[in-house]
Amino acid sequence: MEGLASRRAALKVIRAMTEEGAYASLVLDRILQGSGLSGADRRLVSRLVYDTLDRMIYLDHMLGQVMAREDTDIKLRNILRLGACQILLEDRIPESAATNTCVQLCAENGMEALKGVCNGILRNLVRKKDELSLPDPETEPERHFAVKNSLPEWLGVRLKADWGAEEAEKIATWRTEESAITIRRNLIRTDETGFEKILEKKIWGKTKGILPDSWKIVGAMDIARDADFLDGAFSIQSEPSMAACLAMGVRRGMQVLDCCAAPGGKTCYLSELMGDTGRIQAWDIHDHRVALISAQQKRLKLENIRPIVRDAAKYKEDLRERMDAVLLDAPCSGLGVIAEKPDIKLRVTENGVAELMALQEKLLDTVCQYVRPGGVLVYSTCSVLKGENETQVRSFLDRHPEFEAEPLPEAVPEAFRRQEGLGLQLFPHRDGVEGFYICRMVRKAAF
Repeated sequence: MEGLASRRAALKVIRAMTEEGAYASLVLDRILQGSGLSGADRRLVSRLVYDTLDRMIYLDHMLGQVMAREDTDIKLRNILRLGACQILLEDRIPESAATNTCVQLCAENGMEALKGVCNGILRNLVRKKDELSLPDPETEPERHFAVKNSLPEWLGVRLKADWGAEEAEKIATWRTEESAITIRRNLIRTDETGFEKILEKKIWGKTKGILPDSWKIVGAMDIARDADFLDGAFSIQSEPSMAACLAMGVRRGMQVLDCCAAPGGKTCYLSELMGDTGRIQAWDIHDHRVALISAQQKRLKLENIRPIVRDAAKYKEDLRERMDAVLLDAPCSGLGVIAEKPDIKLRVTENGVAELMALQEKLLDTVCQYVRPGGVLVYSTCSVLKGENETQVRSFLDRHPEFEAEPLPEAVPEAFRRQEGLGLQLFPHRDGVEGFYICRMVRKAAF
């Protein structure tokens, strides 16, 4: 059946995420690498996966209006979600093809007896799609907002409380058609002119980024296998991540701590900014993640990094006031990157965010003790929730009057700095980068 292979691959990813808790991007990469699908079919698989996950709450609501019961087996529900995505969201796929391939997927997944049920539900969806409705905005305003924007209801409430309904909707719905990767040159290995010569040989689409030495790359397949990447000429790193490093204001010879460092992108950029001098301790709590830092260091041929397996929430007395600069890129909800990873909003719970905020507070209270008088503490997350960001920092400063917030240095482009308040909150829809928060704080020299 034409198109069945691409739907089969998409379903495997959706099932792995919803039934097994796997990360969609990792499963998608693995399945596509061994699929033998054409470039066009690979793009279709990616679109179906990400559209289904991104709009799953909306799709479930619409399916609920044409189904006799809501407690459908998860395996059948995932097939129906894939079909509903094609019927309701895709304008290039015939409705008959969407329905027929889903019926065939039932048979392939041990649900031969449910082929008729699947066929009936999806054909009913086709017939009634113009009659489907959202929750009533007058009687159920929060549910209406959540379903319309395909968010968990608690998250919709939180975003509206933080930023207002209009901004919250922009945060929830902003998507880019262009799937660009941000790279930056290895500052130790090559200068700007030399790196541009390397890029000239590539067939990628490329434009300069907002930050120095950053480039937006389009059309690169398996960029992590590129010969120049493997040789350490450049790294893959987002511009907000780079900005967090620039906020540190590091100089040659400094003693620096990167507290939650894996997979090592920020650590390595800090090393390069320091001219591979001084010392950077790069911590992570898991062995396998520290191995990632070591692999980055080796690829980029950097010498001043010391990867260490260590829990940053546990205080080390021997490091008290020893560090010139400390970076805490804290564990967070990740809600600033839902445009690239829509499965995040299906994983994160209200209780989970509360637990993360408690951990962030503990980490701040612990690692701030390593900053010497006059030294710098930078706190960052890839979240857009005030509770993880501005409110977290404000609470920290109340508890620790020996620290004060400081404007970001001029090394961070003015295009970002002009948005600064208590720290810098970046938004995809406004700033064209991932949702991210950065705050630079200084330990007062005399207190």
